[in-house]
Amino acid sequence: MSTLEGFEAQLRDLPKVSLHDHLDGSLRPSTLIELASEIGHELPSADPESLQETFRSNANSGDLLKYLEAFAHTTAVMQSAENLRRVAREYVEDLAADGVIYAEVRWAPEQHLAGGLTLDEAVDAVQAGLNEGTEAVEEQDGVIAVGQLISAMRQADHAEEIVELALRHRDAGVVGFDIAGPEAGFPPSRFASSFTRLAQQMLPVTVHAGEADGIESVRSALVDGRAQRLGHGIRVAEDIALTSGPESRSKTGDGGEDLIEVELGPVATWVRDRQIHLETSPTSNLQTGAVSALTGKSPSEMPHHPFDMLYQLGFNVGVNTDNRLVSGVTLSGELAALAEAFDYGLAELADFQVNAIEASFLGYEEREVLAAHILEAWQ
Repeated sequence: MSTLEGFEAQLRDLPKVSLHDHLDGSLRPSTLIELASEIGHELPSADPESLQETFRSNANSGDLLKYLEAFAHTTAVMQSAENLRRVAREYVEDLAADGVIYAEVRWAPEQHLAGGLTLDEAVDAVQAGLNEGTEAVEEQDGVIAVGQLISAMRQADHAEEIVELALRHRDAGVVGFDIAGPEAGFPPSRFASSFTRLAQQMLPVTVHAGEADGIESVRSALVDGRAQRLGHGIRVAEDIALTSGPESRSKTGDGGEDLIEVELGPVATWVRDRQIHLETSPTSNLQTGAVSALTGKSPSEMPHHPFDMLYQLGFNVGVNTDNRLVSGVTLSGELAALAEAFDYGLAELADFQVNAIEASFLGYEEREVLAAHILEAWQ
């Protein structure tokens, strides 16, 4: 076992928080193969390890279309209540095996109606699976809680309907709302009335922004989307000017250049000063080209990620997986990779867990209890 693998194993036993993880990007390869066989859907491979490697290779190809190919396969098998329930149950069990004690899982019910389900039936099926998974973890003396984030697809223009769906289920497992899908060309301003409705009903919102589009997308998420958190959000770094020279040194997220002065633009200032949580997904951000868009380096590697620069400047950052199957990652693995890239110890990695739980859509008392538990365990 390598040093990195040993550290990842150590992290697996510590309590962690996941706020940005897509249900349809996190199936077990073996489950995907079994369900695809049942419905006659052809996959790139019928061997779990080979299938995982195909998805991982596509994700690392630098081609976003190849990265997205996996979702045509996963959503194809998630069109019945039975299959949604199973995928959700296993999702919880797999998170718990990685040491996650609180998670918010996002998914778009409108993409799971081909088998005849209604939107409400789809949400109920996923919630039933989440409940079963939680109970199974508790039976093994584990602890985990999972809430649903209901996503509307930006390109589909069903936001008003999906908002009402989320509101109907807010007391039955739904903890918040999200918009996903193509970021460029579909700004949150297109759905301003839907976000107003959510604000009036006081259901919290996270918005995918600052991943596949730049700083104006982040601005729209904050202004039009009233986002309490930013999904990824790393391109807020476009609004940060660095002046380098020999007088002082700091990590910049791009090789540790010398740093004299940092100037934050208005959007970056707002995000930092208001402590808007950034739901970063380091490996996914590299794979989808979000980091390359910032650095001009293609392919980019973990030391190029702006995560450390943002952390050093006081931004509220968290660590997530985005799509565990597609990217071939775990939350423990992501933390270990960041620790290797930026020389973090357990104290820094614990900070990211506390940031995440405090930015979660749980109630105040629940957040306080879990934050205390996390700090005690990580110490």
